[in-house]
This record gives sequence, structure tokens and C-alpha cells, in this order.
Amino acid sequence: MGEAKRIRVEPIAASDANRIVRALHYSGKVVNNSQVHFGVFMDGRCGGALQFGPSLDKRKMLGLVEGTGWNEFIELNRMALAAWLPRNSESRVLSICMMLLRRNYPWLKWVVSFADGTQSGDGTIYRASGFVLTGITKNGCLWKTKNGKTTNTIQLHHQTGFRVSEKRIRKGMFPSVVGLARGFQLRYVYFLDPSVRERLTVPVLPFSEIERLGAGMYLGKPRVGGADSGAAGLHPAGGGASPTPTLPIPPA
Repeated sequence: MGEAKRIRVEPIAASDANRIVRALHYSGKVVNNSQVHFGVFMDGRCGGALQFGPSLDKRKMLGLVEGTGWNEFIELNRMALAAWLPRNSESRVLSICMMLLRRNYPWLKWVVSFADGTQSGDGTIYRASGFVLTGITKNGCLWKTKNGKTTNTIQLHHQTGFRVSEKRIRKGMFPSVVGLARGFQLRYVYFLDPSVRERLTVPVLPFSEIERLGAGMYLGKPRVGGADSGAAGLHPAGGGASPTPTLPIPPA
């Protein structure tokens, strides 16, 4: 682990986490309903932030682990670390965050997160940190724009009022859009309570499936040479005194 052992992770204010994520995350965006915010510090400098909160489609996610209560899982919405942090920082940070979640929110049983294999990476750090791969799907909601950026289905619908489809793109109903961004989304699960793993309702996929399906990506580029050929010590992304509010305690 080396120099990464000097890293500290502690709760920070939502406003500070939002500012850090906007500065460091490849998307430049935050998830507005994030509830738990951790800052990453080393030698007196802030080097990143992680944000956790409810999934966008929480009801659908509940079914991943049979018998999960409404407040018994959480999603890692954003993880953004500075490039100057040492090798293995991601593993160190995730390990500390999982420990803090267990300690402070003992009712949480598992964590879900998604790797953006369309714009960023296929989840190397999740695989190195004890997450299991539970899904690989082709992108169906991110769209390339003429200025070289991406937008999503929800934003386009709100802007135009039209349901987005490649057929309507070709008809010119979305003049700023070139077409669907080609890539994949990969879903990972971490079990805060190992005993609930046996209740997982979907198969655990071997990591070799990433290469087999052509879903490998690292630092925004298709991966060459296998699912874990990228250097895990590089960061794909570029504190406040007030602690983040606690999660609501589930009813007894």
C-alpha cells in the first residue's frame, strides 16, 4: 500500500463535496440526492471526494438482493480523486469508506455502483476492492453531441419534450445530437454484510466477461489486452468542517 497509508478519509459538508467532485470528476457533475459525503486528505491537502446516496431507480435496485429493506443499501454515486495521489489510493479510500459505512450506518447491507464503460472506465478499482460484477449492459442513454460532449436521455427529453430514439435523431428532431455513444455500463456490488451475498438474485459474472463482450475501457479509451491491463494506480479524474448529515434511521 506504501504512501497510500497516509491517506485520511472523513465526512465533509455536501457543499464541499459538490465543489470537489465538479472540479475532479470527468463528468463535472454531481448527483443531487447524495446523502453521505467523504473527503480524501493527504499531508494536509484535499485530494478528492466520494458521494453516496439512493439509487435513481431504487425500487428496481432493491431486487438485486432478496429481502433488502428500503434503507438497507446505498449507491456510490461519485468517486473523484486527484491525479497527484499515490498508487493504490483508490483501494485505500474505498476500504476506509466501507469501514465508515459499516460503523456509522450498521443497517446498510450492501453498496451498488456503476462503472461508465462509455466515457470513463470498466471498473478496475472495483474489482481490486472486493466488489463483484453483476451486470454488463450496452449503453442506451448517453448521446454524442456535435460539440464532442455527451448528454443523456433525461436531459434531452426535458429540453425537447420528445422521447429520444436513434430514428428521431436521424430525422433531425434533436439537431445537436450526432447519435448514441457506443459503450457499456457495468454494475458492481459490495457486501457490507457478507451474509446477504447468498441472497443475490443475479449471477456473479466472471471478470473475463468484460473482455469477451468487448466492454473494456480505461481512461476513456477501449481497453487492449484484457480486463485488468490498465494501471490501477492512475486516477481517472482530475474539506469542510461541517460533517455531512446522517442517513435517516430505519423504523424499528
